[in-house]
Amino acid sequence: MPSFISPSRRAFLVGASAAALTPMIVFRANAQAGLRELSLTEVAPNPKGVVERAFLLTGDPLAGPIERIVAADGSPVPSPALPEGERRVLRILHINDMHNHLTEMHSKRGDTHRFSQIVKMVRAARASSADNEITLFVSAGDDHTGSVFDELMGWSPEEFVADAGYRAASAAGLDIAVLGNHEFDRGAEMLRLGIERDVTFPVLSANIHGSAHMERDRDYHAAAILEAKGLRIGVIGLTTSVDTRVGTESDPGLAVASPVTALENLMPAVSAVSDVVVILSHCGYGAGSHQSGRSAFARRIDDGDFVLAERAGPLSDKPIVLVGGHTHTVLNETGINPANVMNGVLITQANANGRHLGDIAMSIAAENGRRGWFTSVSLHPTKRRDDRLVPGDDGYEAAERDEDYDQQFEAEVIGPMIAALEDKMAEAIGNVVDPEGLLSRHRTISDRYIREAALANFMNDALVARSSSFANGTVDLALFNATGLAAGVDEGPLSFGEWFDVMPYADQVHVATVTGRDLKAMLDSNAKRILRPEEVESADLNGFVSRGFLHFSSGLRYAIELGGSAAEARAVKVEVLGQPLESQLDKTFSLAINSYIQLGAFGEAWNGAPISGGVAGNIASLDIRGWSYNHTGLVYRNEVIAHIRDLGTVTPENGIRLDGRLRIA
Repeated sequence: MPSFISPSRRAFLVGASAAALTPMIVFRANAQAGLRELSLTEVAPNPKGVVERAFLLTGDPLAGPIERIVAADGSPVPSPALPEGERRVLRILHINDMHNHLTEMHSKRGDTHRFSQIVKMVRAARASSADNEITLFVSAGDDHTGSVFDELMGWSPEEFVADAGYRAASAAGLDIAVLGNHEFDRGAEMLRLGIERDVTFPVLSANIHGSAHMERDRDYHAAAILEAKGLRIGVIGLTTSVDTRVGTESDPGLAVASPVTALENLMPAVSAVSDVVVILSHCGYGAGSHQSGRSAFARRIDDGDFVLAERAGPLSDKPIVLVGGHTHTVLNETGINPANVMNGVLITQANANGRHLGDIAMSIAAENGRRGWFTSVSLHPTKRRDDRLVPGDDGYEAAERDEDYDQQFEAEVIGPMIAALEDKMAEAIGNVVDPEGLLSRHRTISDRYIREAALANFMNDALVARSSSFANGTVDLALFNATGLAAGVDEGPLSFGEWFDVMPYADQVHVATVTGRDLKAMLDSNAKRILRPEEVESADLNGFVSRGFLHFSSGLRYAIELGGSAAEARAVKVEVLGQPLESQLDKTFSLAINSYIQLGAFGEAWNGAPISGGVAGNIASLDIRGWSYNHTGLVYRNEVIAHIRDLGTVTPENGIRLDGRLRIA
């Protein structure tokens, strides 16, 4: 495995205290922030970016409205520098929800160089910038979780090789980023390590707090002021309070406060020392329950970008743009959609997985406020590789070719990380004999929300089989959520990388001790989450149906009686380990559950909140967070892979089956 020379974060964190000349600013010798105060600390910006000076705002943004910013007497300040009548063009190139889709490797189509395509566009834009133009490059979060590059991060400090997403972003000249919910999938300890070793830009979140492993004002900050060509750009970072993994055994204090509270506390202070304010929001497009992006039905958003924009508008007379993420939404693809301007705040988002680069251009004069401040908004698509196509084939012109990506960046930055992964990705873990194609992507995606799914059956049965080696013995049952099934597998040799694509999320195994009554309540709740026949025709089954629908191992067999509506749906004819459940209501069982569900499934609601994802009737979900759990520390994906290795070849005789464990009555 090649060695890496990690960028040093020390240079980024070294700098002098600074302040700005505005009525909000007070000067004190020690420049320490008190209650309802923030202090300004100057740091070195990313040397590969365009920011000339960067100031971090330190202090508690959740204690109440910020009343003043303190700075050291005599220190340099980000003071207004634009002469009256002079303009600056601020161009913001933005990504969100990259999910480590840096390069998508494919043995038949060839590799798609998503991030290196983006790098080429960013570098071209910066190279052609006018003298009065600043071209920022920003991320709206979820730079982690979703590709084999995740494996370089490992699960412990000893396993850490690289934070692939942050390393690539630093090298590409990213100027600033917000923390998304998936940044915490491998725990705050591993995230902190990635920030320390591979980040050379400010990382923000104003509403995350309480972690035992990450400290606000050391590892991340609430807000920042960036200065370039005399323009002061205030940036506030906000993270979703719905889907971030809180309440874990390894970091019980980690919490996410209301993004609205954090925004309202910060906005007046940040605006006072800025010419323009950028809200980096990983809270999601919409508000309450909303459908967009990959969601096939409305999903729980709560205080999303609609609420943030409405609240931010009256708090400042400066231009405000909200660069969004989390919901994988395509916004303003061909220009500004008036629906995405709320209270004078422009809302943007650029799809996900590197499929688009967002582009906002605005013309700003310090004395003009919001008058005529944005000039263009658009999205630039990246291209998918397909080396099988030849000139004249459908899709040839739209496919990636070598001139579409920065080949030097790919070779120097991405290439060494791919080399570190190649052996792991290509490693054969078994073979698949599946003459009916039950494990295929088409069949898995078609079945996962509406009926029994063979791939889910195999995974859950595999975990039960593997549990014979668990410290506390074999489990009775196992489950996995439908949205966690991201792909399928084809017949033939099966590699680690191909199985990773099936279940890319970072779930561990937790064993709950439950009664028969608990199981009955879970199954009744599950019955209300299935995609009903009358909904199937209008649903995009390739998207997320974020209802928290669960699949179970073979020891649990039942039917769903649909009734006239979701509220009437229930589980019937339930058998557990070959016996009717009604005769075992007081008996206890061991149930293996993946992390996402064990933590309450957040927006998919196994936490007492109403079932979302388009389920009508405001039906309360079952809250399973209070069950008794044994946290095994085992990784669900790794256990299934170990089972495949044990089998050697997966066949209908040893695991590929639809056996009627779930029936629709």
